[in-house]
Amino acid sequence: MKTDHQLGDLFYPERVAVIGATNRKESIGRALFENIFNDFEGEVVPINPNYDKVLGVKSYPDIDSVPEKIDLAIIVVPPRLVNNTLRQVGEEGIKNVVVITAGFGESGSKGVSRETELRKIADEYNLNLVGPNSLGLLSTSVKLNATFGPEKPLEGSVSFMSQSGALITAVLDWARDRGIGFHNIVSLGNKAVLDETDFLSAWENESGTSVIIAYLEGIEDGSEFISTARSTTKRKPVVMVKSGRTEAAARAVSSHTGTLAGSEQAYQAALKQAGVLRANNVETLFDFAEVLRKQPLPQNNEVGIVTNAGGPGIMATDALEGAGLSLASFSDETLMKLDSSLPNESSIYNPVDVLGDAGLDRYRKVILALIDDPQVGAIITISYPSAVLSYDELAKELVEVQKNREKPMVSCLMGGSRVKFAVDILQSGDIPNYFDPERAVKSLGALNRYRDIKEREYYPPETFSVNKTRALEILSQVETRKNNRLGVEAMDLLETYGISIPKGEIVEDPERATEVASNIEGKIVMKIVSPDILHKSDIGGVKVNVARDKIREEYEDLIVRARNYQPDATILGVQIQEMTDIDTGVETILGMNRDPQFGPVLMFGLGGIFVEVLEDVSFRIAPISESEVREMINDLKSSPLLRGARGKKPVNIDSLVETMQRFSQLVSDIPAVLELDINPLVVTPEEAKAIDLRLTVDEERLGYES
Repeated sequence: MKTDHQLGDLFYPERVAVIGATNRKESIGRALFENIFNDFEGEVVPINPNYDKVLGVKSYPDIDSVPEKIDLAIIVVPPRLVNNTLRQVGEEGIKNVVVITAGFGESGSKGVSRETELRKIADEYNLNLVGPNSLGLLSTSVKLNATFGPEKPLEGSVSFMSQSGALITAVLDWARDRGIGFHNIVSLGNKAVLDETDFLSAWENESGTSVIIAYLEGIEDGSEFISTARSTTKRKPVVMVKSGRTEAAARAVSSHTGTLAGSEQAYQAALKQAGVLRANNVETLFDFAEVLRKQPLPQNNEVGIVTNAGGPGIMATDALEGAGLSLASFSDETLMKLDSSLPNESSIYNPVDVLGDAGLDRYRKVILALIDDPQVGAIITISYPSAVLSYDELAKELVEVQKNREKPMVSCLMGGSRVKFAVDILQSGDIPNYFDPERAVKSLGALNRYRDIKEREYYPPETFSVNKTRALEILSQVETRKNNRLGVEAMDLLETYGISIPKGEIVEDPERATEVASNIEGKIVMKIVSPDILHKSDIGGVKVNVARDKIREEYEDLIVRARNYQPDATILGVQIQEMTDIDTGVETILGMNRDPQFGPVLMFGLGGIFVEVLEDVSFRIAPISESEVREMINDLKSSPLLRGARGKKPVNIDSLVETMQRFSQLVSDIPAVLELDINPLVVTPEEAKAIDLRLTVDEERLGYES
């Protein structure tokens, strides 16, 4: 990753050298050289000591024999020769390199070692290096096809990066049939140097790119990606298919958060925070890219549907909610227009059914009425083949109606060969057409989400005054343990970061237990404290509402229960704690699991059945700002319970928000914390208070931090 470096002539070279070009048929070196030679507007130079000429072009024995300046070097030599070749390229002052050759990090320990050396050479000479194990790159603005694929793309404004070279070749063939054009395409390969973040940064300010799309199997540096994508998506949309899952950390997952916050949840949270639109498949990737490239953003999420068939209209209506859209309520003026334009049997309400015998004039009147209604944010026109309706004429009308109007419109002219010319007409007017109404709705949903992304303001997280030194002292307790987990004995950790905890103390004898309890005004709760007993309530290790004259007796009982359950368990004592009145508040859970790519993944949810069974939780990557915290809370289907339900007072949301911000800072400040659950975090009308916690510590990292 070289996010601080400009990519220069990588996509706009004047002279390209192909090191390993050959005349040998059915070889990658020949296919790649031929692709460049056939169309490139600049000059292509073959490098191969075994040939005087390649396809009639003078060949040079090595790169330093070329008299002219080379802007881009393509390396397609055997793996054992790549690194020496790369060093020669660096010595010549060439900054842009694509390594086509495979046999590196993807091919075993020898390949990993070879890739490590390649990366060092690239760093030494400050190279913009794509690959290794790359299909290559394409730039339609200079007609450069520096790949060994069989297809060349149409020219357009979509820039595409892919971790799969095979997908690029398939997509180019598929996209050409659909008239989809590209500006730049790059096969990322092993991403030894340049990765997805670099190309986001490069394409953000590139005038020829209007939409960025990506197929990724993983992201190298999660925090850098989020930061860069936040900036990029303010200027132009980014749509991604993310497949595969990151390797799970080599440790047992012990927390609720660890169980729920797998790599997929981390990616979902990260892409949402970054403003990247997620597509589940390649078809949807291009559906979103095309509508974002062609259509204006809607002013609201209200959709007007025009159809000559009830079934497809219902299908579109059913899909609206899942896409974050809703049926528009028409203005009185629009309803009057529709009533005067349609037969009595028609429905003038949304979706508008113009009936199967509708001709062009009926469609025109309805579409004009809807496009002029300020309450309609977008329009879907649906039609099945009819003897009284010409698809070609309807397509022309849709294009004409949308001219000079900033309101998105998509169509579902359903059919096969009958639709072909109509689709060409629609494409000329930048109106996407879909056979399936649900695809049309999802595409409008992408437009709607991107409008929200562009309008969303990002504010950096607040930094609170904390006692990190004391926090590290508390965490260092694990250094004397036989495992790396802490429980309620580390409650003071939360207090060092300003998170409220109940009054109390861990005691080692019944006399001290009685003394501590006498200084607590409210009700008493007692808990066994043992790093070896994770689920205290399962063994009767928690006593609530304990009478003060029963403190000694309950202390002894808790110790006996723990010994009977696990004789070899380490017993640190009993926690005497002020009891929080849960009846007046709501139990929540706040947790963190550290992801290898993105770092601390925060989880928030309501407690009890909501987290255990329904998994009604939301995720974000820390650190998070106040607005992101509030979004996280609002994501929960059960969030209305926090605002008061069944006669309960609403909880103190502001206190909850601040607690979550402080928690975010804690896990961001201290990477040694691998997992941390506050369960429950009780939120009352007065405050948010942490009642219990469980955490896992990386002892080696803790030593480094301290």
